Amino acid sequence: MSFFQMVTFPANSYIIVEGKKDANNFYIIREGKVRVTRETAVVGEDPNQVLGPGDFFGVVAAMSQHPQIESATSLTNVSLISVSYDQFGTLIQKSTAVAMNIIRFFSMKLRQFDTTITRLSFRNAVEEDPNELFKIGEYYFQQQNTSHATFAYQSYLKHLPNGQFVPQAKLRLQTINQPFQSAPIDYTKFNRNYKDSEMIFCEHEPGKELFILQSGKVKISKIVNQNEVMLAVLQAGDIFGEMAILDNKPRSASAVAAGDVELLAINKANFEGMVKAQPQLATRLITLLSERIWIAYKQLANLLLKDPQGRIVDTLMTLAEKNRIKVAPKQAYNFEIGTKDLLKMVGLTDPKDELIISDIMKNNKFIRMDMGKIVCSDMAELEKLVQFYHKKANMENKLKKLK
Repeated sequence: MSFFQMVTFPANSYIIVEGKKDANNFYIIREGKVRVTRETAVVGEDPNQVLGPGDFFGVVAAMSQHPQIESATSLTNVSLISVSYDQFGTLIQKSTAVAMNIIRFFSMKLRQFDTTITRLSFRNAVEEDPNELFKIGEYYFQQQNTSHATFAYQSYLKHLPNGQFVPQAKLRLQTINQPFQSAPIDYTKFNRNYKDSEMIFCEHEPGKELFILQSGKVKISKIVNQNEVMLAVLQAGDIFGEMAILDNKPRSASAVAAGDVELLAINKANFEGMVKAQPQLATRLITLLSERIWIAYKQLANLLLKDPQGRIVDTLMTLAEKNRIKVAPKQAYNFEIGTKDLLKMVGLTDPKDELIISDIMKNNKFIRMDMGKIVCSDMAELEKLVQFYHKKANMENKLKKLK
């Protein structure tokens, strides 16, 4: 990897700092040990990780072009390979193994973050399991959505031919006049077309492929507490379904065509070859995963704030950072959302919760309403307010541990 810059740091040096903006480089350790820490420790993750040769850090910020979500200090004298954002394609060509390592690690990390967020946000969410496919079929059957019910029942019969609900699934399919087996998929074909409202895959179904959306839109949803929760609407160029082929786990959500859709399908067998042949695919995938991990980390950090005012202003800051708004004194930004939408984002649905936003605006004149939309007249002040709530939460957590 002589093409890349080699950098050295003496023991006890800061290499990257949490919160730093314009982070364009990430690092692969050649020699020595590095400690990675986070000011806001998220659930299910070690806040003090010690990394060694072959490990990497700083990828999320460099590839998503967002502020750093971690700090890294050298525990010994260290030698590092420094890779800039625009050199990632070259890294893949020089070492596909390193790129695959990063993709797999990110996939695992994102699955872990998503599971924690789902558990904290939707307390009764179910772990991915093909046995649950029958229940998904039942949900859609009750909703009179026969095409989605058919997909789920057929998927259940395909993956669990000896499952406990086989007789019931077959009976349901007979009731709605559908065959027990779906039409076979030709996995040798890369191009796939779906009609409006057609299910591409179902949550809990074992996954064999990831998809690149060529044209049209795809809705990603999940059934929680007998309600279908919309998670995202994807546009042309988006990649989805990647976690199923990277970490061998069932689908964590369902994907449905919103209008006619054209997809490029990549399976486990040809994924690594595709990454090597098309470095831009891996660059796009890692950029996408980095963006998702950054957002998931911010969501987790937000869920740890106990003060609802803190969660609201932190959500505003994350929205601004996501849209790459400059944070500077007197820098104004219109969030283009009203109070109800903002409260929904932090899981507050009681009409009385609007008083919380009124209090925030009363005490912080740089946040106001304009034509029904929330506006900040000074992004630097908003950043200071968010830092105050995070410091307060960290102090409270430290005091809890001392008791």
